Amino acid sequence: MGFYKYLHDLQKDEDNIKEIQKQRLMLWRREPAIVRIEKPTRLARARSLGYKAKQGFILVRVRVRKGGRKRPKPSEGRKPRASGRYFTPGKSLQLIAEERAQRKYPNLEVLNSYWVGEDGMYKWFEVIMIDKNHPAIRKDKDIKWITEKQHRRRVFRGLTSAGKKVRGLR
Repeated sequence: MGFYKYLHDLQKDEDNIKEIQKQRLMLWRREPAIVRIEKPTRLARARSLGYKAKQGFILVRVRVRKGGRKRPKPSEGRKPRASGRYFTPGKSLQLIAEERAQRKYPNLEVLNSYWVGEDGMYKWFEVIMIDKNHPAIRKDKDIKWITEKQHRRRVFRGLTSAGKKVRGLR
């Protein structure tokens, strides 16, 4: 087994991580909903999704409220049972997190995202974003495909892994 496999197994170990995760969530609840971070919380997962520790790769932690969505109450003109206030959006919470990160940082491009934690009210995802205008990204043969014009704002067209799951492609 390689190093990242051991790191992945360490993340799965409940007794070891449970207290650390609890402390993290208490800190994350007090932070803003979208926060830029320096290093990935789950390094093995980030690396498997394409993250590299080099310039041009940016990590953002996004908090999304769990559950369905609530529409405004109609003022008049229909039966209460037909008001349809609560509904389930056609998107996963992970896709919603990716879209919010893209709106916050419009000059970056979403590569992928992964789950990092949840409590009774929120879920947190870390979104891997790429600065497509950075010289280090333009020179990297593995990731320079994202600098091409057809990959602009790919999260809104369902081209990330979370978007493909919603579209039924994966």
